[in-house]
Amino acid sequence: MRQEIVDRLAAVMKRSGLDALVTSSPENFAYVNGFVVPSQPLLRHRHAMSIVTADGRLALLAVDMEESTVRARAGSAPLAIWAEFSDSAMDKLAGLLRSLGLAGARVGLEMDHLPAGDFAALSSQLPAARFEPAEALLARARQIKTAEEISLLRRLSRIADQAIGDSFAAVQAGSTELDIAAALTRSVYTQGAEQFKLLIVATGERSQLPNVGPTERKLRRGDVCRVEIFSVISGYQAGVCRTAVVQEAPPHAERIWQHLVECKYLMLDLIKPGASAREVYQRFLAKLREIDLPPISFVGHGVGLHLHEEPYLGTHPVIGRTDDVPLEAGMVLGIEPLCYRTGHGYGMQNKDMVLVTPTGCELLSDRTDTDRLCVIR
Repeated sequence: MRQEIVDRLAAVMKRSGLDALVTSSPENFAYVNGFVVPSQPLLRHRHAMSIVTADGRLALLAVDMEESTVRARAGSAPLAIWAEFSDSAMDKLAGLLRSLGLAGARVGLEMDHLPAGDFAALSSQLPAARFEPAEALLARARQIKTAEEISLLRRLSRIADQAIGDSFAAVQAGSTELDIAAALTRSVYTQGAEQFKLLIVATGERSQLPNVGPTERKLRRGDVCRVEIFSVISGYQAGVCRTAVVQEAPPHAERIWQHLVECKYLMLDLIKPGASAREVYQRFLAKLREIDLPPISFVGHGVGLHLHEEPYLGTHPVIGRTDDVPLEAGMVLGIEPLCYRTGHGYGMQNKDMVLVTPTGCELLSDRTDTDRLCVIR
């Protein structure tokens, strides 16, 4: 159990009038407990759930296949186990809620994750309970990171940044995108990450494609190479993207890159508590237009247990709202000045991880000097 998180959610429930929260997604199970149940993200029906009550109690539900893993990490929290091929997970969940005195309570659920059939089954088991959407409440709670979360995201940011630098150093003209990926993933694991997500290796003309994996394409002199990876530990992830050129930059690349560098420093100056997420984005767009680069729909977003979390620095609204969002100390953001379609046959991107501090912001992905284009020799 992560006591600080349980206490935070209990306080949120008291303010919102809920008696309990049930997490059903792998992300929010990890948020409450500090670990991911290994097969839950892979098999949607293998429910692992946390019940947090407004008075600060915690109880867990897990499938029998994962019982030993969950018991080893669950501490003293009560744990109900359901048999995958003979039990109904929702019957077990209903029984657990009854045992906690919540049969007629106001209970928050992740309505954007729990399957409709399971919700119907749970509702029929507890007809006196009032189930309400809680995904926005959980998303809001997760925006402000704890000291433990910040420390982990700082480590993950440096792992991803260092891994990209290692991959650039390991290849040369004639190497393939798959060679970059091999060096990249080797470094991620060597540095202690448990896994990775969203591996992007896009070189030459493919650098214009937003989210593509590595191929057997060989690197050629003058290629632009966009490489991005999210390193992962305990469900948390940090994403970094770097751009390199092979031996020499193609026409216009240095000028465009320096403009994206200026965009980065503009954002680092603007990001601070109280700053308007929308204003940061609008200032970025104005800077981008100075050399007629095409706009993008956002230039930053929260990062943590999802690749993309709130708040967005862009046109994407907060769930259920369309107004602006002020930045707050403790938020961790991925900021990414980029242009996929420069008009010259290549795309460029520089993604960093940033912590909003009480007085400004801190660059977490600080292993690479991005003031100049990286060079693959």
